[in-house]
Amino acid sequence: MQMENVQDPREHINEEPRHDFADVANGFAGMFGFMFVVFAAAVVIKYLIS
Repeated sequence: MQMENVQDPREHINEEPRHDFADVANGFAGMFGFMFVVFAAAVVIKYLIS
């Protein structure tokens, strides 16, 4: 592999494959879970206060 032509896309064959949809789905599920826990805690606290 020659270092002269660094911009040649043929030199960079997806060294570390990324799964964009899985990353987005995991992020969405994680954030939804976190927000659900916050919501459930708020409901419990409101119930205990009243």
